[in-house]
Amino acid sequence: MQAITITEGEFTGWSTWPNEPFEHDTAGPFYLREDENGNMVAAFRAERKHMNAGGVVHGGALMTFADFALFALAHTGEDDGYGVTVAFTSEFLSGALEGELIEARGEVMGGGKSITFVRGVITGDGRPVLNFSGTIKKRHKKATTT
Repeated sequence: MQAITITEGEFTGWSTWPNEPFEHDTAGPFYLREDENGNMVAAFRAERKHMNAGGVVHGGALMTFADFALFALAHTGEDDGYGVTVAFTSEFLSGALEGELIEARGEVMGGGKSITFVRGVITGDGRPVLNFSGTIKKRHKKATTT
């Protein structure tokens, strides 16, 4: 998956995957970068479109971001294919509010040639709001015919 680097605004220096229409255009945009310790982090700013009637970020928005974060946390920058989520679990810990910086941090727990196991925590302005884990099945892009 080819990432592009953002050159202006709050997320200058972060990357995004613009070829992911749902995560980039509809639910996001979501961003990823390597932090000062060499760990991957994903983030977005909670906006009105992410909120539910109760005044917190909708659970579906957090789970969508967590699914994005699975791939961001496992990202090496050398991926020549793509992956699909084959398992996903999450637990809600607290509500995230409009305007908060929503971040996901975590780690790759292991895997092999075709499977990667990831777990992480999403925070709203540093407060834990959701923990998650998932399994990514690596795929190779098929050649297209013209």
